Amino acid sequence: MEKFRTEITVEPFQHKIEPHSKVMFVGSCFASNIGNKFDDFKLSASINPFGVIYNPLSVATTLTSIINQKIYLNSDLRHYNDLWLSFDHHSTFSNPDKSICLQNINNNCCSAFNYLKQCEFLFITFGSAWVYQLKETKQIVSNCHKYPANYFDRYILSIDEIVNTYKALLTQLAEFNPNLKVIFTVSPVRHWKDGAHGNQISKSTLLMAIDALCHTWQNCHYFPAYELLMDDLRDYRFYADDMLHPSSSAIDYIWQKFEHCFFSANTLQYKKEMLNLSKALNHKATNVNSELHQSFLINQLKKIETYILKYPHANFTNDLNYVKSRIA
Repeated sequence: MEKFRTEITVEPFQHKIEPHSKVMFVGSCFASNIGNKFDDFKLSASINPFGVIYNPLSVATTLTSIINQKIYLNSDLRHYNDLWLSFDHHSTFSNPDKSICLQNINNNCCSAFNYLKQCEFLFITFGSAWVYQLKETKQIVSNCHKYPANYFDRYILSIDEIVNTYKALLTQLAEFNPNLKVIFTVSPVRHWKDGAHGNQISKSTLLMAIDALCHTWQNCHYFPAYELLMDDLRDYRFYADDMLHPSSSAIDYIWQKFEHCFFSANTLQYKKEMLNLSKALNHKATNVNSELHQSFLINQLKKIETYILKYPHANFTNDLNYVKSRIA
C-alpha cells in the first residue's frame, strides 16, 4: 500500500494574485487566519472590516453596507454592559465612548468602500448557517454581544435563503466593481455548541448554497478549505488544543494550497523575498556595533531601498526606520 492519506489536489485558479493585487477577506475567523498571512508577507489585504462574522446573512449585510457606503447613526447603536455597540459589528468595535464607537464604525466602512472599489479578489468565508434574530427588531445580528439568549430567536438558514440573498448581492457587487472575482470558502472550524449533527447540517447547508451559486454565477468560485482539513489532513494532530480549531500547521498546509491555487510566479518570488527580509530583520546580534553586523545592516538597507523601487505598492517605512536606527 503506497498511499496512507487522501490528498486533495486544488486546481490552479485562472486569475492570479499579483504582488500589487488588492484582496478582501470577509467572514469567520478562518478568513482572518488566511488574511493575516497576507499582512505577514506585505501583500495588500483588507481583513474583516466589520470584524469576524460567521453567518451568510450577516456577511451579506456587511458587504451591502460597504457598497452603499452606509453612514451609521446614533440610533444604530445599543448601550449594554457599559459599552456602546452595533449588532452589525464585532465586539472589537464596542467602546464606552459613544462617539468613538460610531467614528470607528464609519471610518472602517468608508475605508472598506474605497478598498473594495479597487479590489480584484473577494474571499467570503461562511462559518455557520445558524443565525440569531433579535426578537425586538427581527434583525439578524452579526454578534450577540453577550446579551441573554432570550433576546433572540435562533434558527438555521435554508439553502434557498442563502442563495436568494447572494443572487441579489452578487448583482450589486458586479455593478459596483466589474473586475471583482468572488471566491467562497467554508470554515473548517467545528461549531460544537450546535452538536455534532447540527454542525454537519450547518456546514452541508453552506456547501450546498455555495455550489448552487457557483453553478449560476460565472464570476463565483470555491476554494476547498473545509475539505482540506476534513478529508485531506483528517487527524486530531492537525487541531488546536480545543480539538475544534485547526492548528497552526493545518493553517500553514491550507495556506500552501492557497498559494498554489491563486499566486502568480511573481507573487511567490515576492513572498520569498519578504520572508527572507523578515528573517533578517528579526535576527538578534550578539554585538550590534560589531563590524560584521554593521555590514549586514548596510546590506539589508540596500535591499530595502531596492524593494521600495521594485514594489512601490508595499510599505517599507517601518523596516527602513528600524535598520537605519541600528546602523551606528
